[in-house]
Amino acid sequence: MPEISTLAIFVVTAVVLIVTPGPAVLYVVARSIDQGRMAGIVSTLGIGTGTLVHVAAAALGISALLVSSALAFNLVKYLGAAYLIYLGMRKLMVREEIYRPESLEQTRLARVYYQGAVVNILNPKTAIFFFAFFPQFVDTAHGSVAFQIFFLGVVFT
Repeated sequence: MPEISTLAIFVVTAVVLIVTPGPAVLYVVARSIDQGRMAGIVSTLGIGTGTLVHVAAAALGISALLVSSALAFNLVKYLGAAYLIYLGMRKLMVREEIYRPESLEQTRLARVYYQGAVVNILNPKTAIFFFAFFPQFVDTAHGSVAFQIFFLGVVFT
């Protein structure tokens, strides 16, 4: 476990980085404007789930694969871009229904959650960020590196 002073520096740095706009922040803002506060909250939870996937990948060393393999990085990058284009095109092509029963509302929020998670999971910059950022706050003298990365990731999320 990192020392308290290291953890405090990590939290301050993480807050600054979290509020920096990127695909995840833009997705949450767009959903909030388009569908209201609840959709914004649900999309944030989806983004958080995607972040936990990246945290687990970083703790297990999978993020190193994206950093070392141009093919893997580009594959994830283009899948992410294609997914964002798909979401945008779908929004432009599908007419909004005037009336939505309650059961469809729940499905829609589930979809918002899913899309938030996928937007974050398919962002290779997030994986590279965790690969580069987290080790700065890990001390091998304070226990398992994987546990420390996972702990920092949970704090970050």
